[in-house]
Amino acid sequence: MDTDQIIPKQFLKKVERSGFGIHLFHDWRYTPDGRPNPDFELNKPAFQGAKILVTGDNFGCGSSREHAPWAIADYGFNTIIATSFADIFFNNCFKNGILPITVSKPELDALIAAINEKEGARFSVDLEEQTVRTEPGRVIRFTMDDFRKKNLLKGLDEIGLTLEFDKRIGAFEARQKAQLPWLWN
Repeated sequence: MDTDQIIPKQFLKKVERSGFGIHLFHDWRYTPDGRPNPDFELNKPAFQGAKILVTGDNFGCGSSREHAPWAIADYGFNTIIATSFADIFFNNCFKNGILPITVSKPELDALIAAINEKEGARFSVDLEEQTVRTEPGRVIRFTMDDFRKKNLLKGLDEIGLTLEFDKRIGAFEARQKAQLPWLWN
């Protein structure tokens, strides 16, 4: 799924991270006259309030707009499960507090089967244990690097990560002001 379907270009008129969720999957969620499409999954009552988005191959391909993960997060999703992700989109997910989980095709098929068996089926994700658990009790393990895992667990984006070094940055600036005062005038 490409980013033009996740958040269509006509809604990219601001740089704040909020207010994009209403336009998530706009061309599928709404009819041409602006009414909710009753056949689209996210408009069904069983999926209201969902936090986990289960999708297919190459999710987030297309243009590298960061608005796509902004729209996903603003809508309320905090996890995306797919068989593969576009690289830039995958990295932008972590920058925006979204956990992208890559699973095998058989694992994805099992998740979709659970959804088809019971529309609105609930899954739980345990980031510390790196597992997805389905209502029938199936456990799917996923891998991720420790650095990204730590940042997600702590709720850190790149700015938050930088602020963890605030004292060291302040000490460096104080030394630099003393040694090179002309840089600070």
